[in-house]
Amino acid sequence: MEHVRRRVRASVDALEHLVGGLGTAVLALGTLLGAVVVAAACVGGVGLLLVPGLLQAVRSAADRERARLSRWGPPIPEPGPVPAGLRTALRDPVVRRELRWVATHGTLGFGAGLLALTLPIYAVQDITFPLWYRLVTPGPGAPGIWWWHIDGLGDALAVALLGVGWLVLAVASGPALARLQARPGRRLLPPPPGFDLSLRVAELTATRAAALDAHAVELRRIERSLHDGTQNRLVAVNVLLGAARRALRRDPARADEILERAQNAAEQALGELRTVVRGILPPVLGDRGLAGALTGLAAECAVPCRLRVDVDVRCAAAVEATAYFVVAEALTNVVRHSGADAVEVDVRRERDRLLVTVTDDGRGDADETRGSGLTGIRRRVEAYDGRMTLTSPPGGPTRMHVELPCGL
Repeated sequence: MEHVRRRVRASVDALEHLVGGLGTAVLALGTLLGAVVVAAACVGGVGLLLVPGLLQAVRSAADRERARLSRWGPPIPEPGPVPAGLRTALRDPVVRRELRWVATHGTLGFGAGLLALTLPIYAVQDITFPLWYRLVTPGPGAPGIWWWHIDGLGDALAVALLGVGWLVLAVASGPALARLQARPGRRLLPPPPGFDLSLRVAELTATRAAALDAHAVELRRIERSLHDGTQNRLVAVNVLLGAARRALRRDPARADEILERAQNAAEQALGELRTVVRGILPPVLGDRGLAGALTGLAAECAVPCRLRVDVDVRCAAAVEATAYFVVAEALTNVVRHSGADAVEVDVRRERDRLLVTVTDDGRGDADETRGSGLTGIRRRVEAYDGRMTLTSPPGGPTRMHVELPCGL
């Protein structure tokens, strides 16, 4: 049953990818048809004036696909502007790869997206056919099968059985179609190897700065926790012990009460110290793994929390700690700010990335600028070269999706 649920979820995700890819494929197909027109016009010399505009249209369509693929996997950096001058532009390797992508995605990607949409439509149409077959005149004319003779409920049920086959085919083929549709973009739209590393250098510089900022913020948090909490408790213990020593000589009965207060203060200091230590690297991650640690967070959440963890292989300790803190901070935000009745946490690993999604049914309208901890989550995620996407329309729901690289 769990295998079926994973397959259905993968197919739904694949359908979402394919629909987005169909949109960029329509742009690529339109650009490809425009290229054919410009090529034909070049025979008379007029088309040469249209080539710069065509190359800009190719770049625009390719940038849309880069943005789409970056949302679903490793980011693809956008190149610089199209080189000036027709001859220089046509010699540019990025432009040539984009022209090849337009030809491939405008045909293969369009076909894959259209097929992915057609299969579910056929499935719904045929499965529901027994409910409305009486509206069809008896004779040839089953949905999508013009030669099938429909004459009664038996034929309608046979069509419904065919619809189940369409549904099975859609579920089974969706992920493969999504990979097929994305393959040209993944292969042709990144910069050629060694062509231009300046964007990657800038990205790594920004990531390093974010990591240093996150580290400094974490140190300040630990220092503040120790100074404002544990240190004050230990000072109180010291004061109480001194008072108890003086009371032993004057009023032994009073000393017992003071020692009890000192013991309570020491226990509180130990509890706060354990909290600080867990904030540095939760021991539960090493003892129970990511799934066990998140189960503890979900159980302690004041809002009913549904947790799904599908991580077969342990990730790096730093990645698991980041995922743990992301979920912990997200659940804290849900309890404090969202007014939600329920929250769902989904954690799974897809190839070399750990995906964390937290969704609540609260009031929405979450804003990173309001000091709700979302900025800290983003900095922590980006410090590990990850990505965070937040969707929170007014009225909800709020969905936070985090991707962390975890190696092969």
